[in-house]
Amino acid sequence: MAGLDESGSNPDVGLLYDINGLAKDTPSWFDGAMAFVGEYGLLLALVLLVVWCWWGQRRRGTLDDAATSVAAVVWAPLAAGIAVLINVPIRGFVERPRPFRVHRGIELLVDGKNDYSFVSDHATLAMAIGAGLFVANRKFGLVGLGLAALEGFCRVFMGVHYPTDVVGGFALGTAVALLLSPLAMALLTPLTKMIGRSGRAGWLVWDRKVGPVAAPLSGTARQSGAASADPDERDLAA
Repeated sequence: MAGLDESGSNPDVGLLYDINGLAKDTPSWFDGAMAFVGEYGLLLALVLLVVWCWWGQRRRGTLDDAATSVAAVVWAPLAAGIAVLINVPIRGFVERPRPFRVHRGIELLVDGKNDYSFVSDHATLAMAIGAGLFVANRKFGLVGLGLAALEGFCRVFMGVHYPTDVVGGFALGTAVALLLSPLAMALLTPLTKMIGRSGRAGWLVWDRKVGPVAAPLSGTARQSGAASADPDERDLAA
């Protein structure tokens, strides 16, 4: 990997120079903002998105619905953590140096990146959360996937990853979030239901103030119900 062509004939390197080269034409304050957003800001936004999604899902009508939905939300950050752990041996096996260590003219926006490049932890985390949220709630998932895509762009813009590092992170995060989702739901759903039934911690899973509201009976239905009542019961009531 270290011997990739610096001339840009390699599509991966060429795209790296194209995206990272934008930093040379932008003001320093913008580069600093992109560095903060790519390093911390988008991951924080994804965490807040998970919290927002959890708060809404716990307000589902019944305990079973809420518990299943909350279990899916909980899986999103868990999937991200598992994906990053899986990435540890992958990085050690591939041993791909950071692009700024191999290629000249890279505009590096952050310091302290001394580990290997493939695959991107940030891209893996972001996409695992986005894909996990998509399983829990389509609208929140689409926002999460959009934030993950922006995270990938920022990592290349900052000069700390090749585009293929980001693509690999997206693939790893998506695979973990989706392929392990059935097993995760089978384990997490009974747990969330148990928590939902508990007295003190139940609010974490289900908002008891929000529940299914029975539709009022129509006049015909009420008359039908009265007519179908047991005559002996009516006589007893009389």
